[in-house]
Amino acid sequence: MNWNAAVSGLFTGQGSGYGPALVMFDLDGTLINSVPDLAAAIDQMLQHFGQPPAGERAVSHWVGNGADKLVRRAITGGDEAAAEALSGEQVAPWRAVFDQAYLKVLHQATGVYPGVSELLSQLTCARALITNKPRLFTLPLLESLGWQDQFSCIVCGDDLAEKKPSPVPLQYVCEQLGYEPQQALMIGDSKHDIGAAKAAGIASVAVSYGYNHGEPIADSQPDWLVDNLMQLLQDIPA
Repeated sequence: MNWNAAVSGLFTGQGSGYGPALVMFDLDGTLINSVPDLAAAIDQMLQHFGQPPAGERAVSHWVGNGADKLVRRAITGGDEAAAEALSGEQVAPWRAVFDQAYLKVLHQATGVYPGVSELLSQLTCARALITNKPRLFTLPLLESLGWQDQFSCIVCGDDLAEKKPSPVPLQYVCEQLGYEPQQALMIGDSKHDIGAAKAAGIASVAVSYGYNHGEPIADSQPDWLVDNLMQLLQDIPA
């Protein structure tokens, strides 16, 4: 993608022939830092069941695949094989405690990353939110941020049969809003965002400050890597 034209198109509304007509955003780790609230809820869950707290650092490596996997990883201390081996019946009581704890704190420590508010205020093309966070948490969180009307389409982790890194949510948004993949841009912080975009044939921007399970996001080879979303205006390649 020609980034000079693409980024200019984001803010002039020129559409598909000039730049992305649709920008799709991830939520956690891209627009907001939700780890403090998630860690508080996870630690409350662990302590409820007599386990030591995990802390923000561990939780930051566990997020990104939805609440169910987050809870599974917390139960097993991040052991992926053990987490996958847990049955739904084993996870259910832990998940119930987590859900109630997170609903109480999901907006207390959450912070919007630098550059996000400015970008959203200047963006003139269509925008969508694609998150692996369940709708139960996503909608009240957006309301607490005053973002109820920021997105033309919101797809949560429990809305479709598949979630990121599957391309299905991105393809669904394109279909719902009437755009082709080549007209869209995906902005995220994790390999799941970039992988979903690649599989859908959609250009991608990765932010360097997100979670991504503690791995360098550059390893996922996004089309563009930024430290602040306002670089979409300020640091355009020559």
